[in-house]
Amino acid sequence: MDTTERKQLSSIALHVREHIIRMATDGGCFIGASLSCADLIVYLYSRVLRIEPHNTGDPERDFFFLSKGHDVPALYGTLAELGFIDRSRLANHLKTNDHLYWHPNRHIPGVEFHSGSLGHLLSVGIGVALDNRLRELSSRVFVVLGDGELNEGSIWEGCLVAGAQQLDNLVAVVDRNGFQANMRTEELIPLESLEAKFEAFGWAVRRIDGHSFDQMEEAFSVLPLSAGRPTVIIADTVRGKGLPSIEQRADRWFVNFTHDEVTALLDELHGLSAASLSSEALHVR
Repeated sequence: MDTTERKQLSSIALHVREHIIRMATDGGCFIGASLSCADLIVYLYSRVLRIEPHNTGDPERDFFFLSKGHDVPALYGTLAELGFIDRSRLANHLKTNDHLYWHPNRHIPGVEFHSGSLGHLLSVGIGVALDNRLRELSSRVFVVLGDGELNEGSIWEGCLVAGAQQLDNLVAVVDRNGFQANMRTEELIPLESLEAKFEAFGWAVRRIDGHSFDQMEEAFSVLPLSAGRPTVIIADTVRGKGLPSIEQRADRWFVNFTHDEVTALLDELHGLSAASLSSEALHVR
């Protein structure tokens, strides 16, 4: 990835974070984990997914499922920045005149499936991947999971099925920000070693820095990681990425800021600049 491409991705991710912060008022949103997965979603839509605003119904498109549905502000922001929905529509968040609320809704262009209760969409993705294979389609299926979501037994049941069915058109992305709701995952039910767990279930595994576009490029450019095996990318991220005042804070899970607080957070975000939000800061100044 060259410097220009990296700068473009950092710029889009900065704008997505702006949208997330603006959605954290007048009812609020799950800001911490939305900020942690923003770079991943921006990268996937910009560089990996074979889907455009004009082909959301194409059977050969790639499918994206946000299983950690409470982090939909990151998806809304990305869809707005890439032309799937008008940016002005984001102001309707939690309003009764639109469908933009705390979880994905299929009435929003670009949203494939609704989600809310955790642990469900990996199985939905597995079903779509199986259907695509039966119909001999080239479509791939991407499912973004939360690390706390991995405590759901349905996730591991799905992993068993995907491995048994050798679904190498399926890619799971784990947003490994280290928190489940308002507690650290390793203090609740330890998850590590995640690589060994997924490998034992028959998956090909790669672990990356989830804020490094270069590492994302290396990982996602060789899909599937192993023929005949589903892929999982474990992305180590920072909860609240971009806002040092709330980064890694358990109490900044769901927030409902005042308008003045939103203004202050936007100032904090811009004080860092777009460059400092990615792990390649020295390369994009």
